Amino acid sequence: MFANLKNVLKIPDLRNKVLFTLGMVALYRLGANIPVPGIDLGQVAQLQEQAQTQGAIGFLNLFSGGALSSFAVFALGIMPYITASIIMQVLGVAIPKLQEWQDQGAVGQRKITQWTRYLALAIATLQATGLTFIFGRGYGGSLLGQNGPNVQLLPDGTSNWRYLMIIMTLVGGTAILMWIGELITQRGIGNGMSILIFSSVVSRLPYAYYAVLQQKELIFFLFLVAISLVVLVSIIYVELGQRRIPVQFAKRVVGRRMYGGQSTYIPLKVNQSGVIPIIFASSLLLLPVLITNLLGNSTEGWRRSLTQFINKWVVNQTNPVHLLIYGAMIVGFAYFYNAIAFDPAKQADQLRKQGGFIPGIRPGPQTERYLSKTLNRLTLPGAVFLAIIALLPSIVLALGNVQSFPFGGTSVLIAVGVALETMKQIDSQLMLRNYEGFLK
Repeated sequence: MFANLKNVLKIPDLRNKVLFTLGMVALYRLGANIPVPGIDLGQVAQLQEQAQTQGAIGFLNLFSGGALSSFAVFALGIMPYITASIIMQVLGVAIPKLQEWQDQGAVGQRKITQWTRYLALAIATLQATGLTFIFGRGYGGSLLGQNGPNVQLLPDGTSNWRYLMIIMTLVGGTAILMWIGELITQRGIGNGMSILIFSSVVSRLPYAYYAVLQQKELIFFLFLVAISLVVLVSIIYVELGQRRIPVQFAKRVVGRRMYGGQSTYIPLKVNQSGVIPIIFASSLLLLPVLITNLLGNSTEGWRRSLTQFINKWVVNQTNPVHLLIYGAMIVGFAYFYNAIAFDPAKQADQLRKQGGFIPGIRPGPQTERYLSKTLNRLTLPGAVFLAIIALLPSIVLALGNVQSFPFGGTSVLIAVGVALETMKQIDSQLMLRNYEGFLK
């Protein structure tokens, strides 16, 4: 790895791409620490302190690299675009027009990307409006933990124009992040959106470990570091694990030339869905919390009972019922996403048209059933492993009595996945510029 990094610095083209990527990441981190205009900075400091309790807002704060707890310009992060991309991918199965665009290649992909941007801005507007009114009027107690206090970022009597200015600033920050991400993809190294999320996740790790060291003794801190290393190795092992289904192409004669007769394979990853099931499950669990905050605070009646029920069974990450529901939702969403991302019927039909077949399996319906059975059996261990990794921080919270586990769940999955994908792209770029061939 260090040899590859040394070679990257020697090649001017790659060196410029790496420096451009680092510059864009630095610009992103700068915007993540500039508060939006017109808010109470004293209340922002309280919001940052209370957000460390890993309430419901902790998941949203993760993808913004702490910008949400600072209510910064980039407080929404890149999550609206990620959510829009997932929605467009799911709708691509149900809407014929999107399926037609997917079959058009690069032209259709540009249309899908354009509509994804529009949808991302719409989602960002909804999120910015909700968060501005929730924290602006002091309704965000449940988002900050089981017994979190209310944080009011705007004084009473604030004009609607100030609310509108804050909303437009947050939406504009998301639009700038989408532009920065596309610039990194075009002129930098790796996928721009993934690099931004990676920088958000990694930027919080040093402070999180330091906070644990302040709370607990050195022995417990070293124990957490050991667990982090085990989790890191396990995730790398599972992320690189795949089931290779052999495919043989029949020989055919066209004119005087013979084609086919080659062997290849269909790679099916153990964790093919990545971190998307965790995003789905976490977003769904956040809905009841947001609803109770929009209903407002009440000391009596059904609203109080509903708030207490959600705080006890939904927000409380150490509750066994919460862990069971969360884990079951992750496993279910893993099967749901894999069924959308990999269509056995379409794959079997494509193999049949190309003259390929799986050894020992007849083309057509038998190939479809074989692929479907293999995918279902492969998804189960990947989904269970994903659920264990996602629930690990909550388990550590319950057993160790700490505020947060810095290296578990969504953060480590994103960090490892993006790092592996970026290193693969760097290796391919190096091989393209310094290919020695088979003869030495």
